[in-house]
Amino acid sequence: MKKGLVLLTTLLFIATTALTGCGGGAKESGSSNGTTTPQTETKTETSSEPFELKLRHTQVGESKKNRFNILQDVVKTTEGEIAGLSVKLDGVESEVNRKEKLRAEMTNGDPPDIFDAFGSPDVKLYAENGLVADIAPILDELGIKDQFLSHTQWEKDGKIYGLPVGASIEGYFYNKEYFEKNKIEIPKTLAELDAIAEKVKKDGKIPFAIASKDAWVPLMTTNNLWTYYAGADVTKGFAKGESKWNDPKMIEAFAKHADWLKKGYFKQGELGLEYATQRNQIINEEAIMMYDGSWATSVFADKAQSGKMHGKVGFFMMPPLNAGDGYSIMFDSNNGYAFSQKAIDDPKKREAIKAFIKNLYNEEMQLRGLKEDGVIPSMKIEQAKLNETVKGNDLLEAILAQMGDVKYTWPAFDALVQADVNTALSQQIQKMISGQATPQQVGDEVQKVQDEANAAQ
Repeated sequence: MKKGLVLLTTLLFIATTALTGCGGGAKESGSSNGTTTPQTETKTETSSEPFELKLRHTQVGESKKNRFNILQDVVKTTEGEIAGLSVKLDGVESEVNRKEKLRAEMTNGDPPDIFDAFGSPDVKLYAENGLVADIAPILDELGIKDQFLSHTQWEKDGKIYGLPVGASIEGYFYNKEYFEKNKIEIPKTLAELDAIAEKVKKDGKIPFAIASKDAWVPLMTTNNLWTYYAGADVTKGFAKGESKWNDPKMIEAFAKHADWLKKGYFKQGELGLEYATQRNQIINEEAIMMYDGSWATSVFADKAQSGKMHGKVGFFMMPPLNAGDGYSIMFDSNNGYAFSQKAIDDPKKREAIKAFIKNLYNEEMQLRGLKEDGVIPSMKIEQAKLNETVKGNDLLEAILAQMGDVKYTWPAFDALVQADVNTALSQQIQKMISGQATPQQVGDEVQKVQDEANAAQ
């Protein structure tokens, strides 16, 4: 048995909940929301005999409705181009898809034809067993291989195993009216951010909205903290044995998060709250700031979702330890779509996948994703076009403008460490939140798992 398959089997036992059939098996509507997508005048010259592609996506829930509309339009256009094609949309919540369903399907050797995935480390691991297709030849045929900002996280041994839909950064969404009323300036250091949090707490409000049932949510904050305390490149060294989770600088970062917990800067009972609910804490003015990904702009841009806070939410990046040190932010293009090798081996499915890629990965759809959903393009687009697309959207304008102040960028931690290390870190950070682990214990326990994972490589 190949090493990758052994790891896949092991991953099934790491999942924290039982395998479920969430969102699977239903043929979803492929209707358009009325916007235009690239069209071709003639159908592809293939047999009209009916065939089906299964497309696993994670665009489920109200906050992702714009993303789902875009996907539906791409599917409709693709079905119109390929004779006999029917695309079965299989919507599954992101964490369930990544940590349960895909792992089981990969272990069984039967992934969906097209599936939502993370390039590193997930797809690279699946590719070891020949389950994921190298799409470099298709990108060459379409002439778009060099049109991406980067597909490094999807590459292995010169092959490309998927494509990022977009990019994202992380930072604080905040109540602009509260800041203005209280004459609060955007913080330039962590100490200034602390002072703001203390003032907010004294006013009887929650400084930082949070919902930590899924550990990756609080770990966004912790990840940014440790890049300031231990260095922007520290995460790259864990899997190589060059960095240690229990290094004193890392412990300082965990301690900073723990200090905010001790001071009551987060909502009580956060471990029982689903990710989507933390935005309600801002919308209901229960909390004043929220650390989240730029993808959350779609919620605040939608009046139906943001209510009385529509147009009243701003954005700033987590400030450095010292003024002038330069901003260090997560800039990631690690989430997108990958494609089954079995599907690529089928000539008709290959043509359908090629059409899907053409219809999704183009300037029009990238700009539409930016405008409607706040997703930063993963493809190279002129700055003037980006600026014109977000014109009038104060929140998106602020995000794009602040990116010019960034000195260091790095991918999210889960793109750089092994899956079992990710799981251990998730468990330990939640233990710290509940008071069952100290910062030192978090670092020590995760390092033990890291040493084991490195030894197994």
